[in-house]
Amino acid sequence: MASYTTIEDWRDVEDGYVVAVTIRQTDDEKYPCGWDYSLHLGEVGGETIIRYDNAHERQKGHERHTQTDTEYIEFPGMLTLYDRFKQEAEELSPVSWNW
Repeated sequence: MASYTTIEDWRDVEDGYVVAVTIRQTDDEKYPCGWDYSLHLGEVGGETIIRYDNAHERQKGHERHTQTDTEYIEFPGMLTLYDRFKQEAEELSPVSWNW
């Protein structure tokens, strides 16, 4: 049976924007990189501004979603990706998030 260790799991809503972060370390074979993650910035009501995830890692790899596109990315490591997401979220929303 696969094991999961939650590293981050939180959601914050400010001024019409939402950030939702889930990062879990795992030995589940569905996640060959060893991480199950979703890093999401969107508008309240559902519009995605940017999201990184590996929900379908075995089939598609790691994805970067925007309002208009999905691109497949190389996984640079969890800390590097989280830092990239935080920087982009700060640039793409007027909110100063409490990371």
